[in-house]
Amino acid sequence: MSAAADALAEYRPALRPRVLLSDALLDGAATVHLIKDTDSGSSFRVGPKEHFLIARMDGERSLREIGEEYARAYGRRLDGARWQQILRMLGARGLLAGADARTPAGPAAPEGSVASERSVAATGPAEPARGVLRGSVRLVADADAVTARLHRAVGFLLAPGWLLPLLALVVAMEVVVALRMGELLFSTRELFTNPVLLTGAATLLWFSTALHELAHGVVARHHGGTVAEIGLRWRLPVVIMYCTVGNYLYLGSRRQRIHTALAGAVMNLLFLLPFCALWMFAPLDTATHDALGALLLLGSAQAIAMLVPFPPLDGYRIVSQLCGATGLAASTGTYLRLVARRDPAAADYPRRARTAYLGYGLGSVLVLALILAAVVAAAHHLLTV
Repeated sequence: MSAAADALAEYRPALRPRVLLSDALLDGAATVHLIKDTDSGSSFRVGPKEHFLIARMDGERSLREIGEEYARAYGRRLDGARWQQILRMLGARGLLAGADARTPAGPAAPEGSVASERSVAATGPAEPARGVLRGSVRLVADADAVTARLHRAVGFLLAPGWLLPLLALVVAMEVVVALRMGELLFSTRELFTNPVLLTGAATLLWFSTALHELAHGVVARHHGGTVAEIGLRWRLPVVIMYCTVGNYLYLGSRRQRIHTALAGAVMNLLFLLPFCALWMFAPLDTATHDALGALLLLGSAQAIAMLVPFPPLDGYRIVSQLCGATGLAASTGTYLRLVARRDPAAADYPRRARTAYLGYGLGSVLVLALILAAVVAAAHHLLTV
C-alpha cells in the first residue's frame, strides 16, 4: 500500500456537530435517509449504503475500520477512489469537521454515489413573506429560546403523573360530547344567532389554535428538538399562528415525532376542560350555557380535524411516521396509478412500500366517507330539530 493510500485509510472523518441524520424513510419504491445541515438549513437524501458510511463518521473510526464494517454488512469493499468521491462531496457541502483543510481532492462523484442523490429543500432559512392578502411575519427573534422558557414553565405537565390524569379527563369529556351530541348541535345553531357570544367563542377558538402551535414546540423541545420560528401567517380573512420545529424529522425516535405531532390536538382538547366543567356544573343562563356547549363541540371538532390524515394536517404527519415514509401522499398517488394501469413498475415496490401505500390509500377513502357521513348526519339532525 502506498503512503497516500495508507494515510487515506487511517483518516478519521467526523461530521460537524450540527449535522443531523434521519431514520430510514420510504420514498416511492426507494428507502432513503435525510441529512440536514442545521447551520445552512440545507438537506438532501442518501441511500441506506451511503447512510451506513456517513453515520459512522464520528472522528473515532478510521476509513479502514468503517470500510471493514461496510464489507461485513454488504459484502463489498470500497477503494480509495470511491472514498475520495464520498469525502469530497461531504466536504463540498460543509458537512465534515475541518473539511477545507483535510478532505482529499478527487473527481466529481459518479452516478449512484452520495453526490448524485436529489436535493431536498436545499435552501437556508427564508425571510418571512409579507403581503396584503397573504404572508407571514415572525413574532419573536429567538423562537427556540422562547420555547425553552415555556418548557421550563409547563414541561412538568408532560410527566406521566400529570399527563395521564389529564388525558383521562379529555377522554371523559369526549365521551360526554358524543353522548350529548344532539344537544350540542342545537347549542351551536343557537350560537350563530348571537353575534356577541359568537365573537367570544371565535376568539377563544383562535387562542386555542395559538396554544396548539406552541404545544408542538414545547413537546419537540422536551424531546431535544429545536424551534426555528414562531409567527403569524395570514390568508385573508384567516390569520393563524404557526410554530416551526426545525428538526422534526430528526428527533430521536418515531415515538417522539408522533408525540410532537399529536401535541397540538391534545392541547386543543385540554383547553376545553375548564369550559366543559362550567357547562356541566355551573349555574348559567341559557344563552351562556348554549355558547359553552357550542364551544365544546366546535373545539372538539377542531382538534379532531387536525388529526385527519391529509396534508398538511398533523394527522398526516402521524400517519407518515407510522408508515415510515416521506412524501407519503405523493408516493401513494404514484403507486396507485401504476397499479390501476397494471404497470409492471408497481412490482418493483418492496412489500413494506406496497403495504404502506395501499393502506394509506384505502384509509383515506374511509376517512373521507366518515367525514361525509358525519356532515350529512349533523345537517339532517339540525334540519329535523
